[in-house]
Amino acid sequence: MKNVVIIGCGDIGKRVAAIFKETGATITALSRAEAKMGQLQTLGIRGISGDLDDPASLADLPLKDALVYYLAPPPGGGYQDSRMRNFCATIKAENGPRRIIYMSTSGVYGDCGDAVVTEETPPNPQTARAKRRFDAETVLQGWGKEQKVEVIILRVTGIYGPGRLPVTQLASGQPLLYEHLSPPTNRVHAADLARICVAAADKGEDGDIFNISDGQTGTMTQYFNAAADLLGFPRPRQVSHEEAHQVMSPLMLSYISETRRMDNGKMLRKLGVKLLYPSLEDGLKACV
Repeated sequence: MKNVVIIGCGDIGKRVAAIFKETGATITALSRAEAKMGQLQTLGIRGISGDLDDPASLADLPLKDALVYYLAPPPGGGYQDSRMRNFCATIKAENGPRRIIYMSTSGVYGDCGDAVVTEETPPNPQTARAKRRFDAETVLQGWGKEQKVEVIILRVTGIYGPGRLPVTQLASGQPLLYEHLSPPTNRVHAADLARICVAAADKGEDGDIFNISDGQTGTMTQYFNAAADLLGFPRPRQVSHEEAHQVMSPLMLSYISETRRMDNGKMLRKLGVKLLYPSLEDGLKACV
């Protein structure tokens, strides 16, 4: 597809754009910050001013027959993604895209205990953040069926990479759970995620859902310790569950309250992606 539109052009969006630029595609990105327009232009991306919280500002998006990457996060509160709802509501039938790839989260599965999570695992979002993401999935899939627009969902695990390491948390001495108490988590390197996004456009099919991870299950404590060693910070102190509820932020508590062991087999088989960084050790080395 020669017309690529990115909704939410942050780190991953720019990586995706760079890959498509090599194919000669025209890249357009929605931005609500006028200050970012120059930066986008420098990267060879056409910036369009608009705000997902203001439906009227979305009228001029060049979506006709486009490949759209919807990478924007939901708003900060509630159980619905009003931004996705605004986006779908403002697309006119004659201006409809050909395909939309939505970057969701593995959090929509909720707490799965020690079970391996595949794409057949029923969603069970438990945090408000995950419920907003699942709302976006549901709204987009329903809209796609009505408008005959292909929709592919990527349920992404924790993203790490250059500029995405937990420097602030390490510098502030944020505590972690004891290693033996820390639940299994899953990650994917930003460079691999961008390549997976492009592969989904090429080999994915309408209605596909893919679990996105490097396939290596670890823990939050393991990840922070490895990042601390790499960056030269002292390893964070470790606490019990009881103390964690007294000293951790609500966001961090939500991360350690759920367990998932993600299966990425469908992603590897159908999208044919050969990961650059199939392990945390490999990926962290490439971050500095």
